[in-house]
Amino acid sequence: MLRKIVLLTFIALSLTIVGQRNVTDSIIGTPWVGVHYGGNWTGGDLANRYGYLNHAGFMAGYKTNKNVYLGMEANFIFGNDLDTSFNHIFDHLLDSYGNITDVNGDIAKVLVYSRGMHVNLSIGKVIPVLSSNKNSGIFLHGGVGLLLHRLRIETQDQVIPQLELDYKKGYDRLSIGPNLHQFVGYAFLADGGYYNFYGGFYCQQGFTKNQRTINFDQPDVPVSQKTMFDLQYGFRLGWFIPFYKREVKDYYFD
Repeated sequence: MLRKIVLLTFIALSLTIVGQRNVTDSIIGTPWVGVHYGGNWTGGDLANRYGYLNHAGFMAGYKTNKNVYLGMEANFIFGNDLDTSFNHIFDHLLDSYGNITDVNGDIAKVLVYSRGMHVNLSIGKVIPVLSSNKNSGIFLHGGVGLLLHRLRIETQDQVIPQLELDYKKGYDRLSIGPNLHQFVGYAFLADGGYYNFYGGFYCQQGFTKNQRTINFDQPDVPVSQKTMFDLQYGFRLGWFIPFYKREVKDYYFD
């Protein structure tokens, strides 16, 4: 229900800007609100944990009448491509038959995924090229933010005492730290209507640290407190709404 409300709100807002302003002839300062998806490959220390990661999020900002962009974004990170080092993370919970059992003695199914989020502040520029519309062009931005990533452990509807509540924290590899990001792409603002989009290449460098003091699958191995270099790189595609002010209309009376 919430998703339908959000979608209808975006559509309604976008429809209200049709015909309100001709953006072809001049550079216009306007707020931006949008949603996007990104696909990212991993490098550095992050590649020792996860493979391909998805980003889904939103952005909000302001493009000035000088085509300077100031904004922020928040992204949910998810995926199921894990490093093979996690294949045996629950081996110490296996019984003599090689199974993990729940509280009722039934064979349990444990699923593990990569999860995370990041929040960024951005500053950038739209360079008008390849379009008669001076508000469209090469879109560059970069900035700083906060990155968090961890393992999500799911036991479905089964109760496994060793993997419930705070016990999951002994396996989740929670890591948090600052990050930098860069984006190079193209932004298109329609002369009127809601066909506004952007897309391009995205790169992020995180500097995170483990937040747990022990991993239950390796209780005798000290958890490293060194800063990790978490590299992500890939593409991003998004749709956004610019909110133009209504043009002043002249009225003449006889």
